[in-house]
Amino acid sequence: MSAGTAWKVRTVSLGSDLAPLEHDGDDVDSPRDECGVFGVYAPGEDVATLTYFALYALQHRGQESAGIAASDGRRIVVHKDMGLVNQVFTDTGLAALDGDLAIGHCRYSTTGASSWVNAQPQYRETPTGGGLALGHNGNLVNTADLARELGVPTGNDSEIMAALLALDVDVSLEEAIVRTAPRLRGAYSVVVMDEGRIHAFRDPNGVRPLQIGRLPTGGWCVASESAALDIVGAVPVRDVEPGEVVTIDHNGLSSRRFAPATPSFCLFEWVYLARPDHRQDGGSVLYARRRMGRQLAREAPVDADLVIPVPEAGRDAAAGYAAEAGLPFADGLVKNRYVGRTFIQPTQSLRRMGIRLKLSPVREMVEGRRLVVVDDSIVRGNTSRQLVEMLRSAGAAEVHLRITSPPIANPCYYGIDMASRAELVGADLTIEEIRAFVGADSLHYISLDGLVDATPNQRERLCTACFTGDYPIPVPGEHAQLAQLPLDLSAT
Repeated sequence: MSAGTAWKVRTVSLGSDLAPLEHDGDDVDSPRDECGVFGVYAPGEDVATLTYFALYALQHRGQESAGIAASDGRRIVVHKDMGLVNQVFTDTGLAALDGDLAIGHCRYSTTGASSWVNAQPQYRETPTGGGLALGHNGNLVNTADLARELGVPTGNDSEIMAALLALDVDVSLEEAIVRTAPRLRGAYSVVVMDEGRIHAFRDPNGVRPLQIGRLPTGGWCVASESAALDIVGAVPVRDVEPGEVVTIDHNGLSSRRFAPATPSFCLFEWVYLARPDHRQDGGSVLYARRRMGRQLAREAPVDADLVIPVPEAGRDAAAGYAAEAGLPFADGLVKNRYVGRTFIQPTQSLRRMGIRLKLSPVREMVEGRRLVVVDDSIVRGNTSRQLVEMLRSAGAAEVHLRITSPPIANPCYYGIDMASRAELVGADLTIEEIRAFVGADSLHYISLDGLVDATPNQRERLCTACFTGDYPIPVPGEHAQLAQLPLDLSAT
C-alpha cells in the first residue's frame, strides 16, 4: 500500500482459533452448493448487522467460511474467517464494519482450497488508488485460461475474477464489469463493491440465483435467495437478469446489459439447494417439492404403511407423496440438530459412524412397518445404503426408496460440489443395480419431465446437465473427464 492510499484500509481477522473445516463424511453423498452472497446499500442503517442476519439466512449454502466487507465512503474494511457465521462475527467485530454499504459471503469451496486465504469477500486494490471487494456464487470453467492471461498460478476463480476487475478499473468499476464479464465462462452470481457503490451481476445463463430487494427505509439489497431479503425486511423486487449488471448507489438502482440472456437456471436448486421458503421465478420452492412428491406417488405407487422423509431435504416431498398416496406421514428418522459438521475424515468406517451421529431411526415408528422413504438424491449411494441398514435394524418390514431427482449421471461444473463421474452411482449402474447396492425393497427416481413440471420453469430454460449430460456452457476437457473409469462398488 502506497503512502498516497494509506487511508484506504483493509482489515481482516488473523490468528483464528477455528480449525479449517473438513468436508464432513456423514454428508458426503449430498450435493453442496458453493456459497451465498448478499449486498446492501442503506445510508443511515447498520449495514453490517443487516448483512450478518442475511448470511444467517444463507448459511445452508456454505459453512466453511464467512465474511463481510463494509465501506464508509473512504475505505473498505473486510472481516472474514473460517467457520460458521456466528463463529466468525462478534458484536465488536460487527461494530468495526461501519458505513453505508456492505457485502457478505458464506462459502463452500468447489475451486481453491478450504482455507482463510480463499475465504470471501476477496479484496483487491486498484491502480487508481481505490479498492474493491467481491463475493461470488458459482464456478468458472475457464479459470486456467484467465490465470494464464494474468500470469498467475491457477487458483480460486473468485480471486482471479477480482484481480481482473481490479486491473481494468480505469474509468469505473461498472465499466470494468461490462468489459470483463463477457470473458468469464461458467456460472457466476457476483456482488462487488468499491468505496461508494455496490454492483451485482449474473452470467448470461443465470445458472445461480440472485435477487434484488427494496428496504422500507429506501435502501436496496441483493441476495442469493429471497429468505435473506425476508430476514432484513426487504421487499423482493425482481431477479438480476442473466447477462445484466445492476449498480446501487446514492442515485438508486440502475442497470446495464453486458450480454444477451440465454437462461439455464439450475434445476437442482429446486430439488435440494434452495431453502424451502425461497421464491424463484414466481414459484415457491416448498410447493414445488410437494408437487415432486405427489408426482412420485403417481409414478411409483407402492403398498406401504407409512411415508417418512430423510430430514431435512426430503420433508416437503414426503408430505406430498403421503397426501397423493393417502398414506400416513411421520418422522421416522430424527436428525441430531447439534452434531453440525463432525470433522470426520472421509474414510468408509468413519462415514458409517458419521451418518449414525446425524440421523437416528425412531424404532416405535418404523418397527414392523412397510416404509416409503423419500430423499432428494443419491450421489455415491453410501448414505442411502446406511439408511436402509439402520431402518432394517430398527425393525422396518420393508424399505421403499423414492427420490425426487432423476439419477445423477454427470458431474456439475457450475458450482455444486458433486462427485466425479467415476464416483457417481447413477453414471454406470442401472436403477435395479443401484437398488441392490443400497439394499432397498424398491427404488424409484422421479422422471425428468415430472421434475420439470413441478417447477414454474420450462425445460429449455433449465440446466439439467447433472441428469442429462447436456451442458449449456461448454466445459473444457469435459469429454476427457467423462471418460474416467466406471464406479467400483467393491471399494465402497
